[in-house]
Amino acid sequence: MKKFLDVIGNQVALSFSTNSFEEKAKHVLIICQNQNGWFLTNHKTRGLEFPGGKVEMGETLQEAARREVYEETGGIIADLVKIGEYRVTDPRGAFVKAVFWGQVEWIDEKKDYLETNGPVTITGDILRLRFGDEYSFIMKDMVIEECMNQIYRLKTNKPVLESVIR
Repeated sequence: MKKFLDVIGNQVALSFSTNSFEEKAKHVLIICQNQNGWFLTNHKTRGLEFPGGKVEMGETLQEAARREVYEETGGIIADLVKIGEYRVTDPRGAFVKAVFWGQVEWIDEKKDYLETNGPVTITGDILRLRFGDEYSFIMKDMVIEECMNQIYRLKTNKPVLESVIR
């Protein structure tokens, strides 16, 4: 388990095992790719970030992940893999997010993307680009870097030698 402070000073614990925390995950974060690059959403107030949100009553984590990607981007996920979970402790308490890696196979054009301005595909080194002003604070902490390293390990069955995925 890795522990660190996020960019706004909250305590974060990240695990690539299941059921690592007493609390159940009630939120999801989906690191998405499509055939052209990394598939993000443009949140109306926070900026560019991977899709995510709260699990609704009666939903599984996987159902919530697929719904959130569709609502925020119009993306339909073909392959979805749970890669970990993390707990954030902020002044209001603690919450746990499940992290998924998803491959978008199709994008529906929608009239409404709810709290976002719809999908954005990013090509290039997302681990460096994510520090730009147009990116959400969520993209700038170690959760994203560590999860992308985990995705690299899953894709290649090799340990990460550097923290950059291209």
